[in-house]
Amino acid sequence: MEAIVQRKEFRPKDGKGMKECHSFIRFPQAGAPYGEQMAAVVSALEEISSSVQVRFVRFFLSDAANQQPALEQAMSGCGHPVSYIQQPPLDGTKLAAWVYSTDGDAGTMDLVWDACMTSPAEGSEAQMSGIFSDYDARLRERGLTVADDCLRTWIFVHDVDVNYGGVVKGRRDYFNGIGLLPDTHFIASTGIEGRHAEPLKFVTMDAVAARGLDPQRIQYLHAKDHLSPTADYGVTFERGTAVHFDDRTHAYISGTASIDSKGQVLHVGDVRKQALRMLENIEALLAEASAGLGDIVMAVVYLRDTADYLAVRSVIDEKCPGLNAEFVLAPVCRPAWLVEMECIAIRLSVPILQE
Repeated sequence: MEAIVQRKEFRPKDGKGMKECHSFIRFPQAGAPYGEQMAAVVSALEEISSSVQVRFVRFFLSDAANQQPALEQAMSGCGHPVSYIQQPPLDGTKLAAWVYSTDGDAGTMDLVWDACMTSPAEGSEAQMSGIFSDYDARLRERGLTVADDCLRTWIFVHDVDVNYGGVVKGRRDYFNGIGLLPDTHFIASTGIEGRHAEPLKFVTMDAVAARGLDPQRIQYLHAKDHLSPTADYGVTFERGTAVHFDDRTHAYISGTASIDSKGQVLHVGDVRKQALRMLENIEALLAEASAGLGDIVMAVVYLRDTADYLAVRSVIDEKCPGLNAEFVLAPVCRPAWLVEMECIAIRLSVPILQE
């Protein structure tokens, strides 16, 4: 049985410039053995790789300890960054993949992806600090730095209800040391439940940076009428970051939940209302980059409770029909948040909006 590929492409209307594509690969039938599902998903990925340049892949796994080693072997020598994280797909299958690929001349857009970064340190705080330190060293080998060039991180936390506090402190202390402060800027990010195959690796990180980008082309998104600054409650990430390339604008929206302008959880216990407020907040962030929900090219929806899948799916389908998204089981950093969504939107380049 073949895997299913759902994709969303972007290319300027004149047909010139690089084509970008975000694809989700899924096996069409729950209950099949993992080996069969893995083979079909990897085969679909290889087919994509035969015609375009794959830049980054993330696998969402239902049981990383048992599934990740075989998948790593299958992906050895692929030539692009690969992320593996236990965040079970909510359609009942054992794995899914998000694939970012490009085709054509990139022009001024030079994105640098890194995946599945971990640390041997003990405890989530030390691991978070160590991951950022190692990542900065890796970037410096390419002439980049975390402070100046990193656009977006994804931070996966094993047992987020226990270990997220250490992640917050480790990141905040590291950022303080490199000058990322409330009056400068932070980095767009998602901090969410996610497990590595090795149980003592409490923190895993993916990231994307941009090479040679003028800082004037970077716009931080706030939507302060809808969401509070993250520093108000002690965390250090941007709600969203827009990057204005010559012919297109990317908007990286961090993990966004049902929160208000005072940092309070809205609609406690009501997942449908939380999903609606989540989308309202995302729409407000995108609007600052002159984009909208229709410009989203990929999204990941995170749920704390599998029983909420159908309710949230119905809200998403109604408000964002045809959304290119993966739904996974992954509790958010506050237990009262039942659902969170992140996304990437792309639209034709627009002027930077000033506050």
